[in-house]
Amino acid sequence: MLNQIRSRFPALHRQHLGHPVAYFDGPGGTQVPQTVVDAMADYLLHHNANTHWAYPTSNETDALLLEARERLADFLNCSAREVWFANNMSTGTFHLARALGRGWGPGDEVVITDLDHHANVAPWRALEKERGITIKQVSVDLKRGQLDWPSLKAALGPRTKLLAIGAGSNALGTISDVTAAAKLAHAAGALVFVDAVHYAPHELVDVRAIDCDFLGCSAYKFYGPHIGVLYGRETLLAGLDVPKLEPAPDDVPDRMETGTQNHEGIIGAGAAVEFLASIGEGGTRRARLESAFGLLHGRGMKLFTRLWDGLGAIEGVTRYGPGPDQPRTPTIAFTVKGHTAEAVTRALVGRGIFTSHGDFYAATIVRLLGLEVDGLVRAGAACYTSEEEVERLIAGVAEVASRR
Repeated sequence: MLNQIRSRFPALHRQHLGHPVAYFDGPGGTQVPQTVVDAMADYLLHHNANTHWAYPTSNETDALLLEARERLADFLNCSAREVWFANNMSTGTFHLARALGRGWGPGDEVVITDLDHHANVAPWRALEKERGITIKQVSVDLKRGQLDWPSLKAALGPRTKLLAIGAGSNALGTISDVTAAAKLAHAAGALVFVDAVHYAPHELVDVRAIDCDFLGCSAYKFYGPHIGVLYGRETLLAGLDVPKLEPAPDDVPDRMETGTQNHEGIIGAGAAVEFLASIGEGGTRRARLESAFGLLHGRGMKLFTRLWDGLGAIEGVTRYGPGPDQPRTPTIAFTVKGHTAEAVTRALVGRGIFTSHGDFYAATIVRLLGLEVDGLVRAGAACYTSEEEVERLIAGVAEVASRR
């Protein structure tokens, strides 16, 4: 299976300093299969037009965009009328926050967490200044790298308008029980927004099972182009006070999408879903996605366990976040004593290993860990990651750690 998957990614042919490149930077953006690029190129070369006009290429554009929306609906397990697109998840979340915030004011509360990417922090913080709402923060058990549930329960109350929570930590790989969190929030009368950007590439999203009201993810984290994909309950989207142009459609989900959209990006996101579904088996697209994610999850956690154990055996290496016996993604964050995260990343490049470094916009948790200066090194396993690449990463880190 691995060789077949790898053959579909032209980027894997790249060499650096005589080494085939091992892309461990997937948590910041995965590589893209040829089929996704082909779908985008085919649209631009043969169907490119604006929407809703009475000529063939415009009709073809309408049909292709609807098909992509239906593919993403299967990916999220919702209606196509509940899927909308933005430049990226951050932009979409700001747009949603502004719309929700028009109905909020002093005395209203939004709950955020210290574990989240700031794309699920800053849009709600902005309402603190613009609308006078109160922000409450949920703390993190730093030793375990997991949310502190007593803190979450204490933060929710009768004035809570929304809980903004991440399904997966892009810094530590922690998977949080957002289904349980949504139940607590709804019991308090609050809405729930889930950041699934880091979660969606590794665990198949099911908005119905989570019972969230809104959710955001990014296609470029699951083998697609740079575009944000968002979900909202149809009844809620229909009533949101969104900023829009007067002549623009007021139907759901069009009312959420301001201006002409990134057509080729939307089509590419749909093609990414088809790529993932092609890995699995089943009679429907959703069934094939469930099969594919089951296969990829098992393999990804096997690779992660080897990374966790291998790096943990190196003197001077500190690992962060929950171990492989806890719910998590195959993403590891670590530091090497005596070396900044950037220095480690630069050293690994010499072996053709591409990792990422810094705070990854999850600045709060990195600061709480005392690493705001030196940062974390982050390595994530993707569908194309091989065992040889994992061993090369472990050996490369061991070499760096030996230089003191």
